[in-house]
Amino acid sequence: MTDTSQTAMLHLSDLCQDKPERPGWSLTFGAICADAAAVCLEEQGHHSPVTLQIDGIGACEIEIQWNAINDTIRRFNADQEVATEYGAYGIAALIMPHLTNLTIIERSVKGKGFGFDFWLGSNDEKDTLFQRKARLEVSGIRKGSESIIQSRVNMKLKQISPSDRVAPGYVAVVEFGTPKARIVEKCRT
Repeated sequence: MTDTSQTAMLHLSDLCQDKPERPGWSLTFGAICADAAAVCLEEQGHHSPVTLQIDGIGACEIEIQWNAINDTIRRFNADQEVATEYGAYGIAALIMPHLTNLTIIERSVKGKGFGFDFWLGSNDEKDTLFQRKARLEVSGIRKGSESIIQSRVNMKLKQISPSDRVAPGYVAVVEFGTPKARIVEKCRT
């Protein structure tokens, strides 16, 4: 796990730039996720930068910055459900390498009974980066209480259970109201 004793400063625009910590991440999709995350944060009254509280595998705080958004970006993200999902993908992709040294390397195939969004690889082991070291399921909540966040974590842990034998798993629930992220690890069975 990466040292999280100091508050890190991460920028959503990194999601649409070629970065060594995200070799399997589409930069085009990254721009969409960065915009969606910025819209979700601003619609909850936050201004850049904002402190993202993280609990679960590593309690810490991370400063999240973003570029100003305009009306076009707001209108494109008018579907709150989709914007929340994509915004959560963006936040998770941004913070997972910082928290775990694991990074998104591939999108999971739907309909295969896996129940998760992305495959993760190790940033520390470049020769085994694309060997699917872990699974990641991401979920977003616009504004929710601790009990709602924990309920979603529990639901997502159950959802990824069918693929527990394949690799360790992580569930990341991003709540934009506080904002906070709960990252929980589920060991391989």
